[in-house]
Parts: sequence; C-alpha cells; structure tokens
Amino acid sequence: MTDKNPEKIRKMFDEIAARYDFINGIISFGTHKRGKKQTIRDLPPLPENAEILDLCTGTGDLAYFLKSRGRVTGLDFSQNMLAAARKKVPEADFILGDCTKLPFKDNSFDLVTIGFGLRNIENPDRAIEEIARVLKPDGIFMHLDFSKNNPLGDFVFDMVVPFLVQIFYPNTVPYKYLIESKQEFFHPAELAVRFEPYGLKCIKQKFYACGMMCASVYRFVK
Repeated sequence: MTDKNPEKIRKMFDEIAARYDFINGIISFGTHKRGKKQTIRDLPPLPENAEILDLCTGTGDLAYFLKSRGRVTGLDFSQNMLAAARKKVPEADFILGDCTKLPFKDNSFDLVTIGFGLRNIENPDRAIEEIARVLKPDGIFMHLDFSKNNPLGDFVFDMVVPFLVQIFYPNTVPYKYLIESKQEFFHPAELAVRFEPYGLKCIKQKFYACGMMCASVYRFVK
C-alpha cells in the first residue's frame, strides 16, 4: 500500500506544483483537460447562484470549468498548488484546508466536486462524511478519477508515464506514486457502494478519455 501520510503527500504536491499542469498535459497527451471540461458540462442543472466547493482543487482545473456554474470555492492542502490555482481562476475563492476537517457550516453547498484527489487522502471515509455534511439536501457530489474501465489503456498509461516523466521532469517519485495509487484505488462501482451509507446515491456514471476517466455523480439524500 502507498504511504498516504498527509504531510508527506502535501510536501510532494508542493514540490511538483510549478510543473504540474505541464507534466499532466504530456502524460495524458492533452486529454485530461478536455475530459474535465466535459464532466462539468454533463453535470445536472444547478440552482441560480449555486454555491460550489471543489476539493483537492490542485491548480484549479475543475474550478476553472465550474466558474460558469456558480460561486466557486476551491480547497487544497498545498500552498503552492493554490498559488497556481489563484492565477488560473482569479474569480474563485481558494483556501488552504483539510478535506477531513472542512471549515464550512452544515448544508452550505449545492455542488461538491473532487477530481483525482480522494485516493490521496489517508482517511477517505472521513472526507466523504464531511462532504455529506456540507452538502445541501438534494445537493450534487461529483467524483472524478481514473476509471479502471480500459485495461489496455491503463497498461499503456502505466508503462508510458514513467518514460515520459524521465524526459521532462527530473523527479519521478511523484509519478510512481500516481501509478501505484491509481492501481490500488477503488473501481467506480465499489465507490458507489462505499458512499451510499453517507446518503450519497449514485445517479450517473460516465466514462471519458476512451474510458480512462470516470465521473460519478451522486445526489445527497438525507
């Protein structure tokens, strides 16, 4: 099992923040942003002036596409990633925080999203409990990550990423962690079962980037 000590993970993301977007573009052959944009387009309708929370916001990719859907707050525990996000999406509010101890009142948000982040959290169940707490009744939660739905694509990705990273980035450790955490993480169908006890009912799962990414959409039912 990968070591998900919060301080270790935070330090890792602080170190790679400056080249994070560039490397992600290389290793995904430019597909990751198109996939993220489409997941936001495919979300259910939201109330006017919706309150939106993007967890593990990183450099703000999802926040950028969410800004047209409502008022966006992005949360991450890496200061360097947040610095990049603030430059990318000046319209959003970005705060330093812990997904397992959200600094918001109950029933605060119409939509909560988390992309490629839950598998980096040492206690994911606690994070899901917090997501359910801050969602409004009938609010929407969208989880985005690798899908495990394209075995051939996964194999190619896992083989190609280390090679590409060695060319463009001297520190390959974070991307070895990426592959290991991706392989260990739950299948989207397993997550749907895991989220149900928290009142999160899966209403849609859709695959993107040739089946490499999956967006799972949940409605919060108290």
